[in-house]
Amino acid sequence: MLFDLDRLRALGAHPCLLDAQGLLFTYAQLAEQAAGFAATLAHYDVPALIAIEAASEPEAIAAYVGTLAAGHAVMPLPADNDVLAKTLAQRFRPALSYRRADNGWQRQTHDWTPAKLHPELALLLQTSGSTGRGRGVRLSRGALEANARSIAEYLQIKPEDRAALVLPLHYSYGLSVLHSHLLQGASLWLHPDSVLADGFATALAESGATNLAGVPHHFNLLESAGFDRALPASLRLLTVAGGAMPPAKVTHWAERMDAQGGQFVVMYGQTEATARIAWLPPALARLKPDAIGIAIPGGTLALRDEKGRDIDTPSGEGELIYRGPNVMMGYAEGYEALNKGFEVNELVTGDLAQRDTEGIYRITGRRSRMSKIAGLRIGHDALERALADIAPDVAVWGDDRRIGIALTGPVPDPGAIQQRAAALSGVGAGHFEIHPLSALPRRANGKIDYPALKRLHNTAPAGRSLLEAFRATFATRRVRPSDSFASLGGDSLSHVELSLALEERLGGVPDGWEKMAIADLEQARPAAGHRLPTELVTRVLAILAVVVAHQTHWPVYGGAAAMVMLMGMSVSSFRWNSLIQGDMRTYFAPMLGVLVPYYLILAGYSLAWGEVPWVSALLLGNFGLTTPQTHEMLPFLYWFVEAYVQISLLIALPFLIPPIRRRLASIHPFHFGLGLFALALLLRVTIPEIWPMKGRAQFTLPWVLYLFALGWCVSTAENTRARVLVIALGCFIMPLAAYMGGNWYGGWIKYMSLLGVLVLLTLVPSIAVPRWSVRPLMRMAQAAFAIYLLHRLVPVVLMPMFGLEGHSPLIDTLAILGGIALGLLAADLQRRLMTRRTSLTPASPTALARAPG
Repeated sequence: MLFDLDRLRALGAHPCLLDAQGLLFTYAQLAEQAAGFAATLAHYDVPALIAIEAASEPEAIAAYVGTLAAGHAVMPLPADNDVLAKTLAQRFRPALSYRRADNGWQRQTHDWTPAKLHPELALLLQTSGSTGRGRGVRLSRGALEANARSIAEYLQIKPEDRAALVLPLHYSYGLSVLHSHLLQGASLWLHPDSVLADGFATALAESGATNLAGVPHHFNLLESAGFDRALPASLRLLTVAGGAMPPAKVTHWAERMDAQGGQFVVMYGQTEATARIAWLPPALARLKPDAIGIAIPGGTLALRDEKGRDIDTPSGEGELIYRGPNVMMGYAEGYEALNKGFEVNELVTGDLAQRDTEGIYRITGRRSRMSKIAGLRIGHDALERALADIAPDVAVWGDDRRIGIALTGPVPDPGAIQQRAAALSGVGAGHFEIHPLSALPRRANGKIDYPALKRLHNTAPAGRSLLEAFRATFATRRVRPSDSFASLGGDSLSHVELSLALEERLGGVPDGWEKMAIADLEQARPAAGHRLPTELVTRVLAILAVVVAHQTHWPVYGGAAAMVMLMGMSVSSFRWNSLIQGDMRTYFAPMLGVLVPYYLILAGYSLAWGEVPWVSALLLGNFGLTTPQTHEMLPFLYWFVEAYVQISLLIALPFLIPPIRRRLASIHPFHFGLGLFALALLLRVTIPEIWPMKGRAQFTLPWVLYLFALGWCVSTAENTRARVLVIALGCFIMPLAAYMGGNWYGGWIKYMSLLGVLVLLTLVPSIAVPRWSVRPLMRMAQAAFAIYLLHRLVPVVLMPMFGLEGHSPLIDTLAILGGIALGLLAADLQRRLMTRRTSLTPASPTALARAPG
């Protein structure tokens, strides 16, 4: 087994690790140190997640090996990044963090209940090491073992080999180098600095390294330093992965290794496959330098068309599918998913590829990296490869209107580059923008940071970028590209606003976008088909019911009650983390978007009445302390805002007390929702019966809190048993509420309708809609609150100015359509004002990361 300490001990004095100071660790020493670390974890009686700073140091590697040997799982943390380490720890709740400090390595315990793990989970890697908001990838022990054996087999790694480890160890490629060499009893030279560091070539030669693995950027740096003309005699193997290397560069390095009797191996992989998926046999490097080769031993590759059918014909293009024992267990957005089992049996890579008559695969592009201009599909990756000879580094990105091309080094005539790109793609030269740069922005793993390029040189069509849209929506907060909707503490109103921005920007809404970093969203692919979240459709139906019921008194009751349910879903989905972290600023931030327009309405009534409705100003009007006729409160229409604020305060209260907050943080949010429902049920059957509040109790917190609690439970129910329980609670409380509310037909219509809404929200996550209706429905949902606040001004204030009063089919229709139109107009005006405000506020400069090594 890969992490069997007895196997490592048996290798005795054989060299294992050579650190940056030249100190050599034997396998026996590594095993002893790993066993010591494993012993410190003996008090954990179930598998635990251990976060380890993935520094290229023996201490970190020993802790990593010891943790896995003891049956626990590891979450590698990027080295020297305190902010990201904290973010990842909060998301995934490790039992222990092991990190460097000024006086050496230290263990850090946490005050939360550690995440529960599936027994097969061994490694939790991130798809994006630069933001902390990438998706967590759950890898099993079997996957690590299988991938290491496969790599060792096709690279023919032997005990006498020594790898130069210049890759970061929180990166799957770097870990694959470590695993495959430890498996074979080979050694590793640890080099945490840049390959351009002074003395690198000399130190590499003195290390006796036989293997060097890097990403294309590493090889560009080495070539710029003349390393390709003075390869150490000990080197027998160079490997490249982590991105496409231009064919000319593949040929160049293959020739250099051939000249000294070595091999150059092109590889392809993804974190979701532990590391490696395909490799190009060295004999083919000069014959097929644009290929990724064949599947690794133990795995298989296939191509699939847009309709899900396998492609068997040579040269047919389709999405690359990989199957093998090294495929991940599944993704994890947070700690709750770490106890899940195997959820996938194949990896849909997202890359487009072709297979030639000899069974060799080549990547032709990325499904999400496409522009469609004048009816022509233009692959950014294909264009990037075609232009690779014009500059040391070339990057291509864009949308369906314009394409950006960034170049480093001396740049030839931009017009000539535009003409060449136009000839290659078949569209006009005016669609291309040329951006000379001193260096391309890169992520920690050396890959080009395309979102950073987009931010620096926006090639978007007229309108806001996603970052601008987020800044407009969260105008009171500092919003960075690494933030996500969830981390910013969004609510239901901002959720709809940004869903609309995604629809306009990307042509659809990606699955799970709420937890994706804004920078990653710029490159995200919309979900297939034209579907909208059920809660969004429910919001539209709810506001329509409110407007129609207020004007016509038709029995379409329950619109506002449904909105309370949606409120519970929103708070539990997006603000739970801020509650358990005690971040009340983030928790209460969405309230500003509700209270500002509310108090503007209140100011309007104050001017019209000549006095301030103080009861409503204090947000207590829903308790029936007075009546609107006294001008001491607003019309009862605005009870929803008061209930929203009161419920938000009630939920926050226990989290303001640190000991209680720590206790609540240890329970699942669904269980919190059940407790909240129990409290709400108690309030509902007692307070309104004791204190009817002049017949206005239906507008108060005790009357509606159970709806909020049901919404909370809907969004946190993660399995069938929990969903059935939510529906059962609804089947219990809705008839009870109808009976206790007067047992009249309107009550039964209202509560049975709400029960149907509850079932729909619980069991149906999204609803298919015609393409033409997507944006109108989103606009309506986005404007729901504005419609709620303003719709009665049309029949009560505006229409009487033109002599239109009373009720008739025409007047009712005008009142309904006018109220909706006024709300849509107000929402649009607000959006434009926020956009203008954001555009006038300069964004803080974004630092461009230099690839380590």
